[in-house]
Amino acid sequence: MKSRKILKRIGIGVLIVILALFSAFFIYTLNYYKADQTAKSVSKEMGSRMVEKNNRIIYYPEKEKDLKTGFIFYPGGKVEPKAYSPLLMKLSNEGITCILAKMPFKLAVFHSNAANKIYKDYPEIENWYIGGHSLGGAMASKCASDGTSSIWKGLILLGAYPVGDIEVPSLTLYGSEDKVLNKSKLTHKNEFEISGGNHAYYGNYGEQKGDGKASITREEQQKIVVDKIMNFIDSNQKE
Repeated sequence: MKSRKILKRIGIGVLIVILALFSAFFIYTLNYYKADQTAKSVSKEMGSRMVEKNNRIIYYPEKEKDLKTGFIFYPGGKVEPKAYSPLLMKLSNEGITCILAKMPFKLAVFHSNAANKIYKDYPEIENWYIGGHSLGGAMASKCASDGTSSIWKGLILLGAYPVGDIEVPSLTLYGSEDKVLNKSKLTHKNEFEISGGNHAYYGNYGEQKGDGKASITREEQQKIVVDKIMNFIDSNQKE
């Protein structure tokens, strides 16, 4: 009888610990960076060119500008996906079909291979790129290195460093005032430092805890990002 009581108490204790951990995790994920009003207004500006589904948001280019090129983007950790709408709208205006992958609990680590399913739904796309911001960029690089490198024409990292062995051409952009990114883990392969840029200004979700103060505007940083990405794609597809 004594041993049964001890086992029962142990079981109850373990259950309490598990419930406490789950509660802490859900509280952690509920506290996320929210898209600002500029990001929320993109759907009105794009109209039917922006399509939202359960697990993704698609930003289509105008038909006459369509380059038959797709970019699957993983958002940063604990950031509302729509916060990246202004950046992805700008890229779609240049002819790129941008697909923003929504992640479980807003953490790409829980679905790093999301792009492997997404690209199959768009057979009309001839050239595929994958990338993301911060944790999203790291998980996009993991996807690109997990045996699907033949699919991707390139990897694009924003305020992120790669995870795994990257065999595809890559572009890494980071801000000189980024205090969140561990810059010691950068690979020094086709990197560009955005002078005055920080970690948060790739998206529209306000300032980020622990980040540096940018000396350029969010719009200026995103314009530089779009220009660099388009140059990368243009030069990459000419090879």
